[in-house]
Amino acid sequence: MALVTKAIKGTQDILPSEVYKNQFIESTMLEIADKFGFRELRTPVFEHTELFQRGVGETTDVVQKEMYTFNDKGERSITLRPEGTAGAVRAFLEHGLFNEALPQKFCYVLNCYRYEKPQAGRWREFQQFGVEMLGAAHPAADAEIISLANEIFAFLGVENLRLELNSIGCPECRKNYHNALKEYFEAKKENLCPTCLERLGKNPMRILDCKSPICKEISEGAPAILDYICDDCSAHFESVRKYLDKMNIEYVVNPRIVRGLDYYTRTVFEFVSTDIGAQGTVCGGGRYDGLVEELGGPHTPSLGFALGTGRLLMLMAAQGIEIPKPNGCDIYIAPMGENASYEAAAITADLRANGVSAQTDVVGRSLKAQMKYADKIGAKYTVVLGDNEIENGKANLKNMDNGEITEVELADLAENFMNFLVQQATLSLAESLDVEGVDLSSILGSI
Repeated sequence: MALVTKAIKGTQDILPSEVYKNQFIESTMLEIADKFGFRELRTPVFEHTELFQRGVGETTDVVQKEMYTFNDKGERSITLRPEGTAGAVRAFLEHGLFNEALPQKFCYVLNCYRYEKPQAGRWREFQQFGVEMLGAAHPAADAEIISLANEIFAFLGVENLRLELNSIGCPECRKNYHNALKEYFEAKKENLCPTCLERLGKNPMRILDCKSPICKEISEGAPAILDYICDDCSAHFESVRKYLDKMNIEYVVNPRIVRGLDYYTRTVFEFVSTDIGAQGTVCGGGRYDGLVEELGGPHTPSLGFALGTGRLLMLMAAQGIEIPKPNGCDIYIAPMGENASYEAAAITADLRANGVSAQTDVVGRSLKAQMKYADKIGAKYTVVLGDNEIENGKANLKNMDNGEITEVELADLAENFMNFLVQQATLSLAESLDVEGVDLSSILGSI
């Protein structure tokens, strides 16, 4: 059979057998962010193109090469979001949240789109977790969002991550740095790629972020930004470092970090791993003190980070970190005959209403085929339901792991099955602990 089409290059299907991993880390990140006071924000998947041109920056690779942009039926230029910050700031302004108590703290899980060459750890559609804190100028805010990311990695058991930290100063102190970069790169411009030649006149800092191997090699000898930042920016950076030291968060200063988007100011940072190849940056972020003003709002110092869930999953797999699997099917009701099928549907509905993961036959399989299916879906228990069981009001509950049979009352099955599962789990735990003097009856009686 010939397929009509396949998934577009650079995209991927996350199948039911794997999606629990994404669900686990996404819920974990949202829960940890909630502890820090960040509330979930959901924004549209597409925005007016000028939002990203103004917010992300026209000299960035994202805007120049990677955006999915099209005209809609009204001839408006629309872009699929390449990142989450610009949309979050747009929502902050559009809904007047700058009039609310500051800082405003957002977090989100979203899909982003960039036209890049697909490779391990890089997709054209990718999932991203992010946080934004709008209305906080103090260095303590920088340390807080870094500590949030650090706590996520610690909770998930991720190791061998290196936090790299830098300050790229404010627009004023960067002027001298831009002049020094221009002077440096002018002497080597015959070897720069065409894109970096254009950047040389508009924003020479973008050259430091070029992916071309030749441009990267040239950039190694470029002046360092920390030698040019003003006293205020230097004091801010030192204060951020002091907070991190007090919080026992290890880091290294990397003066080559500039991040790939134009809105960044002062603190920038990355969490980097060597366990997943070339795409080793798992999380990155920093300050964007001028972005709210650039998009038409009041001066609002802000900061945030983004974390690629796909790369995080790759890293966890590389480090052998197991993600808990979902419980799956607690009980499968296997009917024999039409009358039993109706009864099975009713019992299954009652089980689900009582918080049990229950399934029954919906395709008219034979009993043998049903039991094979129950085994394949990992059902913990099964009940065979026929005319005799319905007439007597009783049936046999079979443990699919050890074959144990327990007679159960059908009328009370839905109400009592969850308690039965808890009792079985308690028994299993007590047996595994094998602690002398444990009064098992009192444990079970308290359930």
